[in-house]
Amino acid sequence: MKALSGKKTKDLTHGPIAKPLFWFSLPLFAGSLIQQLYSTVDLIFVGQNLGKDAAAAVGASTFIIIIIIGFFIGLSVGIGVIAAREFARGEFDELHRVVHCTAGLTIAFSVIFTILGIWLAPTVLEWMNTPPEIMHWGTVYIRVFLLSLFSIVSYNVGSGILRALGNSLSPMIYQLIGGIANVIGNFLFVYYWNFGITGSAMATVVSQTLAAGLVIRHLCTMDERYRLRFKQICIDWPLTREIFRIGIPAAIQTTVITLSNIVVQTNINGLGVNSITAYAAYFKIENVIYLPIMAIGQACSTFVSQNVGVGKIMRSKRGTTISIYFGLAVTAVTICAVLYLADFAFGLFTSDKDVIAIGSSIAFVIMPFYFLYVFLEVLASAIRGSGSTLPTMFIILLNMCVIRICVLKLIMYFNPTPDGVAWVYPITWVFTVASLYWYYKSERWNPVKILAKSDTSQ
Repeated sequence: MKALSGKKTKDLTHGPIAKPLFWFSLPLFAGSLIQQLYSTVDLIFVGQNLGKDAAAAVGASTFIIIIIIGFFIGLSVGIGVIAAREFARGEFDELHRVVHCTAGLTIAFSVIFTILGIWLAPTVLEWMNTPPEIMHWGTVYIRVFLLSLFSIVSYNVGSGILRALGNSLSPMIYQLIGGIANVIGNFLFVYYWNFGITGSAMATVVSQTLAAGLVIRHLCTMDERYRLRFKQICIDWPLTREIFRIGIPAAIQTTVITLSNIVVQTNINGLGVNSITAYAAYFKIENVIYLPIMAIGQACSTFVSQNVGVGKIMRSKRGTTISIYFGLAVTAVTICAVLYLADFAFGLFTSDKDVIAIGSSIAFVIMPFYFLYVFLEVLASAIRGSGSTLPTMFIILLNMCVIRICVLKLIMYFNPTPDGVAWVYPITWVFTVASLYWYYKSERWNPVKILAKSDTSQ
């Protein structure tokens, strides 16, 4: 397979499981960490140089940005599943179609979402109950940030294709280069040239564009049978329907979960600027725990996609189990480290003692339960990797949206405090993990069993 498909691709359908999964997930973690450091660096520079109101503006804007980007990340799930399947089968003509249809969809949707985001930014911030004193800066930050949307989507979707082919190292290297550019950009635009919150967003535009350019260049230099050629970019409607069948449920799932988090953020916004700033910092610090879990989930999804594509169901299950063990081990270490250094970590974002105290208190409520998210992420990723995205969408939407909002309303009635809001997350994780585990054990996602039942009924 390596000889046929390029020296940097990796076939995950043969040989040992644990070691390849581990090494495949490491660059995914590093790349995700670097990408998240973009906004974290923004928040640190803004909070330390422009004050807590500016930091709160960035924090209040975060969910709007996440909801737009999350749609594309969800859609890229469908692209990655199909690309991994065709690669494992050696169907390189079909893989060629996936690459070029993906490029066409990226261009079309990026333009549409950029225009809608710039237009609706102030309206959505008002819906989120954003305090008037940070409304202007929040709007400015979002609008400038959205100029990098095409680059962000191109990087994530392009990296998704490379990961589907077993290459997780190159996207990490490209993101590292962009991350270094982002630090330099924030230093110049925010600290040295005093461009304020606009400068922070400008740094993201420049750095994300650099990372995206490197990914696009890589896609253009892959194996000639499926490399990206600009003249062949198109929207292949039959393939688009297949991508949408798998990707749209994941995209809706990501989008609606973020909408539920916006509801949570709206209630946080009503608790004052200190709480907004504390939660903005918490969500950045939380990434130390979340990103390794997400990387393991992404690795598991690619592993399952390739193995299900060639009918190796038992190997897929073993990979899922090993991924859970990896996740639990890593999460135990990161939880202990973050809680031990909680005050120091929040102090990186602000010098306000009240904000640091609130942030540390939030962390001690949520983080001890983060081991639940290992099961949530890995099981959901494994099921999506099999191509069964619709059931996971319904399970996660029911638990992390409907139940989450109901729990939030009860908490805001009985205990409307930052600590009270924090309990929303572990409570809904319990319900979600129980539902996903039931579905996974039922094997309704297993295409071999589905086909066997179909043959029996005939």
